[in-house]
Amino acid sequence: MQLGTRWTLGGTLPTGLPHVVEIAVKAVEDDLTALAVDTSTWRWTLTWLEAKPVIELDDGTVIRFNPVDDSATITQPSTSSDDDDEDWI
Repeated sequence: MQLGTRWTLGGTLPTGLPHVVEIAVKAVEDDLTALAVDTSTWRWTLTWLEAKPVIELDDGTVIRFNPVDDSATITQPSTSSDDDDEDWI
């Protein structure tokens, strides 16, 4: 069993993360720095699901690891109000 953890945005990443996941975390953090967003209180949350890391940022950004492709997928929260498919009801 692997336990998850939390750490501050820009802080030291937990050990044991695949390299592509570390690259994905750094990319998200670099994007936020470029946007000049106040992230002083934001934290990452690491959860291990079926021995694979899933990392979520306080803003809803999620990074998932795919061991078959040795890849990481970044899913960012939607900022569009057009996403509600039930507007027509």
